[in-house]
Amino acid sequence: MKNGKVVLVGTGFVGMSMAYTMLNRGGVNELVLIDIDKNKTIGEEMDLNHGMPFAPQKMTIKAGDYNECKDAQVIVITAGVTQKPGQTRLELAETNAKIIKDITKNIMNSGFNGVIIVASNPVDLMTYVVYKVSGLPSNQVIGSGTVLDTARLRYILSDYLNVSSKNIHAYIMGEHGDSSFVPWNHAYVGCKKITEIIKNNSDEVCKLDEIHQNVVNAAYEIIEKKKATYYGIGMSLSKIVKSVLDNDNSILTVSTFLKDGKYGQDDVYIGVPAVINKNGVRELLELELSKNEQEKLDNSCRIIKEMRKNSIDKIIDE
Repeated sequence: MKNGKVVLVGTGFVGMSMAYTMLNRGGVNELVLIDIDKNKTIGEEMDLNHGMPFAPQKMTIKAGDYNECKDAQVIVITAGVTQKPGQTRLELAETNAKIIKDITKNIMNSGFNGVIIVASNPVDLMTYVVYKVSGLPSNQVIGSGTVLDTARLRYILSDYLNVSSKNIHAYIMGEHGDSSFVPWNHAYVGCKKITEIIKNNSDEVCKLDEIHQNVVNAAYEIIEKKKATYYGIGMSLSKIVKSVLDNDNSILTVSTFLKDGKYGQDDVYIGVPAVINKNGVRELLELELSKNEQEKLDNSCRIIKEMRKNSIDKIIDE
């Protein structure tokens, strides 16, 4: 395994936003680009390399193939189709599951044994596909989960409370989708609970619900205005990768494998706070949820498992 080597599979808007962030941020020694469109990867390689004189460090960037995966420390998968008008979420999941299955087989055929980070949608389902097909330990396969949702929540709360987003400690949990939720009792401004700040003010309590809804609606609004979202998720992926490369034990709400009754669940990937280091998930943090919050998490997991049962499990086993 080569220290600081990252392979990106999928050079669309999301993948290249991550690559551009990495070039500006530093911390990566080598970045290999893989895409079904070989010509595009060469163009992206050239374009990024032309910015190297202004980057904080030397970084080898090249278009490559799956044989490059063998000694990589991290592989990020952003490949897949986007949801078309009129297409159901299940139809999208079926199409992407087949694509992700093939990609995972190609990765593992190289002899890869590092950490795989999945961003392809529906991300919780696609992360499960990679886990099952790769045969890697579950801690080495993680999804972007609700890391972006959590960033959106922190930004919106910071704007509302007029406090730096770096001092907002709040999380979105559950599915990366409409069934996500905020465990408000574990949300802090600095070291003070948000629930204490807004206590005895019913208007403020309603405002928290509105803020969560704004997070849920954010992607729809962006897509309506500019057709796709990619900067936020690109930076989120860069942060996850950096946490693995730096072995920094960051707490991020990645899509993590729940088993042995953690959060009352088993055999499902879902967004929960987890400690991320060079091995992927070092451990997940099991928060005490209210009855209502636990029901919301159970509902998120039920939605994912139903989609798996309907067709994804068959695609994995084919």
